[in-house]
Amino acid sequence: MTTRWGIAATGQMADAFASDLAHLPDAEIAFVGSRSSEAATGFAARHGGAAAGSGTYRDLVEAGRRGDVDVVYVATPHPQHHAFALAAIEAGTPLLVEKAFTATLKGAEEVVAAARAAGVFCMEAMWTRFQPALGHVRELVGAGEIGDLLMVQADFGAHRAYDPSSRLFDLALGGGAVLDLGVYTVSLAQHFLGRPDRVVATGTTYPNGADRSAAIKLAYADGRAASLTCTLASQTPGGAVLVGTEGTIELVPPFHHPTRVVVRRNGADAEEVELPAVGRGYVHQAEEVQRCLAAGLTESPVMPLDDTLDVLWVLEECLGQLDIDMAEAPAAL
Repeated sequence: MTTRWGIAATGQMADAFASDLAHLPDAEIAFVGSRSSEAATGFAARHGGAAAGSGTYRDLVEAGRRGDVDVVYVATPHPQHHAFALAAIEAGTPLLVEKAFTATLKGAEEVVAAARAAGVFCMEAMWTRFQPALGHVRELVGAGEIGDLLMVQADFGAHRAYDPSSRLFDLALGGGAVLDLGVYTVSLAQHFLGRPDRVVATGTTYPNGADRSAAIKLAYADGRAASLTCTLASQTPGGAVLVGTEGTIELVPPFHHPTRVVVRRNGADAEEVELPAVGRGYVHQAEEVQRCLAAGLTESPVMPLDDTLDVLWVLEECLGQLDIDMAEAPAAL
């Protein structure tokens, strides 16, 4: 059975995701929504052909209400996720929502509560969790291959020239290093260590107040910890290491879409495994969504909504300690 996808937004992320759907023989793009009907029409022609409808975001919500799409991928700027998600859930449409899931913890809690109350599938598009390499790491950790997990270390930095007119640096559009890059490091730590008991964040900001860099420590009552960094000011290695009592697991850079895993057990030679993704790597999260929908699930066991809320709690703690306030965009469908 073919899964009919709706795409909300026509930017870079939407383009990459739509391109990867071509690797799924049982997936098709059925409708594209955008602020601009013209942009939606052009995107639909490039990715869906004559079979794809197009229109505004409101048109996409109504397509879901009519049952013309089976699930919608939401790739608008972070603060716009909240309003669209609530409208789509009210229409009974399953959702895959880009990370960061929302701009605020309260916004995330409202979306999660609405989805659960309506029994509508909803998942954060943290594509890293669905990479084959990450699946292998989960198996290794679960099997106790590096003993008890003690620490997670991860960094994600990208050099982007400061431009206050760009979405990346505009707080009203969810810009800044923490929501764009830090979310990957926090999600990785949360995935393997759970929700921390304490968060400590320090960082720097741009002239407009957007976060330029952040160093984040997640502390757990039992002594476990995570050391995470993110920045838009400089390219960093982009690696991640899980440290256990009997060895380490390295996600060879870039950790957020890794293809190689190195296991170093205490006293033994390193073992390296190559596990490439299909396409650009976005196809795997789409596969998970389709698997969950076919099974009648309303949440993914790999990326459950409680994990999303834990991650948003950490992100909001970090931004608060950097004196940055985020807000959801007003509904404008």
